[in-house]
Amino acid sequence: MITVHHLQNSRSIRILWLLEELGLPYEIVHYDRHEQLFAPPDYRRLHGLGKAPVITDGTRVVAESGAIIEYVIEVHGDGRLRPAVGSDDWVRYLQWMHLIEGSVMLPYILGIYIDMLGDGGAPVKPRAESEIALHFGFMEQELTGRDFVVGDALTGADIQATFLLDAAAERGLLGDYPALARYRAYMVARPAYARALKKGGAYRIADLTAAAMS
Repeated sequence: MITVHHLQNSRSIRILWLLEELGLPYEIVHYDRHEQLFAPPDYRRLHGLGKAPVITDGTRVVAESGAIIEYVIEVHGDGRLRPAVGSDDWVRYLQWMHLIEGSVMLPYILGIYIDMLGDGGAPVKPRAESEIALHFGFMEQELTGRDFVVGDALTGADIQATFLLDAAAERGLLGDYPALARYRAYMVARPAYARALKKGGAYRIADLTAAAMS
């Protein structure tokens, strides 16, 4: 059985949501954030980086939320929550699976650090804001008129994207992006998402420091 090592207020909400959508049995081990909002020391025993999420599946230990989503879908999903391999939708799915953490999250977190610095961050603030606008503008264009990232059904790419939009919404960054706000509202209204929140516990990420975005 899969065990989700669930850190409060973290990307591991993605994995709980994924497992709820798939209807797979799983166990949760809960961890609270440590001093300065980092994961607690015992989380590092699971994986050398000490970052959430981590799952164990038998003798396997899998880290990185995108990798976990792909692993669970491939090993336990029975063809669900991803397009057919080799299809045009699959290509778009792969790109979105890696877009969020590979491109969009960096300027987003950089913006948090700059805000923490106050006047000290002023020299680089315009650059960060322009990168955030570039990436969020791209997503806005891509998701205009769409209920899902790919096709007409939920995939792992939607689960990957929503965590970032949750954080952005709580920080008030979606006001200029109506398509992203509508898309996020559609995602968080899913019953499986609500079940994941109930099982995962407290989930507020916008008011955490960048160090806590683990």
